[in-house]
Amino acid sequence: MLSYQYIVIEGNIGAGKTSLAHLLARHFNADLLLEEFAENTFLPQFYKDPERFAFPLEMSFMAERYSQLKKVFDKRSPGKPVISDYLFDKSLLFAKVNLKENEFKLFENFFTLIKNAVAKPDLLVYLKKEVSHLKKNIEKRGRDFERDIKNDYLENINSIYEWYLSSEPGIKKLIINTSTLDFVSNKKDFEIIAGKIIDSQAAADFSKHP
Repeated sequence: MLSYQYIVIEGNIGAGKTSLAHLLARHFNADLLLEEFAENTFLPQFYKDPERFAFPLEMSFMAERYSQLKKVFDKRSPGKPVISDYLFDKSLLFAKVNLKENEFKLFENFFTLIKNAVAKPDLLVYLKKEVSHLKKNIEKRGRDFERDIKNDYLENINSIYEWYLSSEPGIKKLIINTSTLDFVSNKKDFEIIAGKIIDSQAAADFSKHP
């Protein structure tokens, strides 16, 4: 049983966030909250011309994430856990990688204005994966607009997540190296991850009762 009410799965492009969120929601009988990235028309344009479309892409993603999270949590009754495949703070992380300095400062101002109105997760599960494994997953899922993602870009995204994980004190984090795990096809690998979530919960409960 989960005492966590809100768990977020995060990781780089191709880390397996959505797949794991589906599996965990089913395993823990939780509500599933998925990012609606497919509806963002700026995304394919960004990969073709990042300099031109980075700012509208990041602004639109932030607005969509904010709207979706507010809608879900404003109407939600406490009790059943929520498992999501994205963290609202990823808006700021990707913007930091993709935007020019003056654009990022403007973006950060908007982000700061609204971030406290968004629910914070009880647990952030970060899927750490090497770039070579990310590339295999990206190729396997076959999205045309992701075909030309460069290794350097994925390395930059890995680096900004590592910075966030080491510097953000306000969220409980569980970092799992999944480069050697196939949690989609291998039940034992999935059970390793589910077990780590339960263990982290037990450790948190124990710390409240010395």
